[in-house]
Amino acid sequence: MISPHGGKLINRFLEEDERQKVLEEIDRLPSLTLDPDLISDVENIATGVYSPLVGFMNRSDLDSVLQNMRLADDLPWTMPIVLDVDRQTADRLKIGERVTLRSEDGQPVAVLNIEDKYTYDKEQFALRVYGTTDLKHPGVARLSAMKEFLLGGKLEVVNLIPTPFDRYRLTPRETRLLFREKGWKTVVGFQTRNTPHLGHEYVQKTALTFTDGLFINPVIGRKKRGDFKDEVILAAYEELIKHYYLKDRAVMAILKMEMRYAGPREAIHHAIIRKNFGCTHIIIGRDHAGVGNYYPPYAAQEIFEQFPDLGIVPLFFTSFFFCRQCQSVENEKTCPHDRSMHVEFSGTRIREMLVKGEVPPPELMRPEVARVILSFEQPFND
Repeated sequence: MISPHGGKLINRFLEEDERQKVLEEIDRLPSLTLDPDLISDVENIATGVYSPLVGFMNRSDLDSVLQNMRLADDLPWTMPIVLDVDRQTADRLKIGERVTLRSEDGQPVAVLNIEDKYTYDKEQFALRVYGTTDLKHPGVARLSAMKEFLLGGKLEVVNLIPTPFDRYRLTPRETRLLFREKGWKTVVGFQTRNTPHLGHEYVQKTALTFTDGLFINPVIGRKKRGDFKDEVILAAYEELIKHYYLKDRAVMAILKMEMRYAGPREAIHHAIIRKNFGCTHIIIGRDHAGVGNYYPPYAAQEIFEQFPDLGIVPLFFTSFFFCRQCQSVENEKTCPHDRSMHVEFSGTRIREMLVKGEVPPPELMRPEVARVILSFEQPFND
């Protein structure tokens, strides 16, 4: 099976004996409350989703990621994983100190061993990661709201916060065991934050033709306004898999993580994560992890040329459409017919139809999937 990123699958979730020791002291430590997105980062570090990270980034790793898209040890890594605090908190916490990290309801999740405390340049952070300082970009808007200091250090994790979707939750250790039990030597990962239309299905099945199994891995967490709600995405995919996929060739599990909409950099990040889950390949489509017009259409594919040592194979796909003349899903390389015969897979058009309560035509979306989406009173994020 493919090796995890960095060669070792990280586990920062404490064994029961160590966990009990930490729990005994946890209430005596200074405490920080983390929002759900940061809690997700803690859990992804704990379970190895973010291997080889063992905690929040220190200054040397952050600087290297921003400048070189690599960790300080030169391992490919493109997205900052950082914990922000305000000046008052930074002043009262000392390097070498231990601090309890809690969820918003006060539940202890982890202990952070503070190894670094530092400021950072938000403008450079935005330009490097998102390629813009425009506050209309959801990632830049999120960054602008971050506090002015960062804490770095290793984590000792004692609890995972339950979600309404825990039956879809698998750690990298569990997916690797599942893939092995299924006899899959090659696995293609599919990153998604949308319900599936026929173009998505075609891409997945095309990739599956060249691999043993398909790992559908929807992102569950913060998304921008107008995106589909988590429960809608999962219900739609369940219906698609039930009716149109071989049971022994496709599995679905959630990725609890906020979307950052960082385009090319986030495409590499998504690839690393799926490598840790045990995927040998990942599907990278047009404008992967993009938003608006901030990135060229195929920038998320071109960036892979800079990472020959990434250790996972990207499968690149161009735009697909349904051709009325061919009566099938095609692309610019396979269809000889005039564009007037093409029905584009427009997410905007599909969304507009669903908002009106209309079932998109079968050349755009499976009717079973559309009916599931329409069964929700409000399928979109406000």
